[in-house]
Amino acid sequence: MGVGLGILAGTGLKLLAPYVVNGTLPVLIPSGGSAPGGSATTPGALPAGAPPAGKALKPGRFQPKQELTALSKSWAQLAAAQKGLQASGFLLVLDDGRFAQLAADQPLPAASSIKTPILLAGLEDVDGGKIRWNEPLPLTKELVGGGAGWMASKPVGTRFPFFEAATEMIRVSDNSATNLLIKRLGGKTSLNTRFQALGLPATVVNNWLPDLDGTNTTSARDLARSIALVDTGEKLSPRARDLFREIMATSRTDTLIPLGLLQGLGKDASDPDSELLSFGVTAYNKTGDIGIAYSDAALIHLPTGQRAVAAFMVKGPFNDPRSADLIRSMAAEAAKTLVGRR
Repeated sequence: MGVGLGILAGTGLKLLAPYVVNGTLPVLIPSGGSAPGGSATTPGALPAGAPPAGKALKPGRFQPKQELTALSKSWAQLAAAQKGLQASGFLLVLDDGRFAQLAADQPLPAASSIKTPILLAGLEDVDGGKIRWNEPLPLTKELVGGGAGWMASKPVGTRFPFFEAATEMIRVSDNSATNLLIKRLGGKTSLNTRFQALGLPATVVNNWLPDLDGTNTTSARDLARSIALVDTGEKLSPRARDLFREIMATSRTDTLIPLGLLQGLGKDASDPDSELLSFGVTAYNKTGDIGIAYSDAALIHLPTGQRAVAAFMVKGPFNDPRSADLIRSMAAEAAKTLVGRR
């Protein structure tokens, strides 16, 4: 028995030697059987939707190539069914250029969604050494903004570090924090020039926030592009890009794009962000709401490893619930197209 076992062991090692040298070992699966985990597998098979063997995930570009015409048409139909609402939408899969659009370049009231391109401009200056991450920003009377946030309750003259203002601008949509950044970035005129240079032609700051009259504008394409410029590495270094993602991840409001994506996947939940994880989907988003206008823009990580940027904007009667519902419906259609249902 000892001699027999020795012969078998020696033969096995001889057969496995080439694989050991190459750093790979074959997975032995009985004919018609399953790989560990229970799914039927053939040699060299990849998970559905994964990139081909030998091809790494690439940063991608903001380059629309192939329109998802069915998705664009579904958005148009959803918008047409809501009389009195003006809707806009844009979606782009950064990895392969698939896109959908609905009046994507139409300037509409930005509300708090303009805080995303402001964050980009701020981190661009941090990246370039023009602003220190912990630089104190003094709160002056003109910068105190009502509505969302807590910084307005602090005494005039209070100094907030840049990183706190940038984070609170997104986390709780603090309007005073946003005004602090606008001031530090050179004011409205200077910031608008920056937006033009970034390729955001519809993005304009005309008033301090909260801007309840909707004079500050942007477009669905601009919002999507402002996120894509970061994620593709076109405008920020890897460290600044990570800061952008970390700050965007703190956003508390997930009732527009995240909830819409979840509904498109056939589920509903009070915590859409957590529930989306079970589908392999993550959405980093920033909303806007001034009653007459609603908006949301997001970076969406898909189960395939691909990433998409999406933005939706709706203008309509004050506090009309159809505005938020329309954004969720358009996001739901996007989820059906990009992810499908279980």
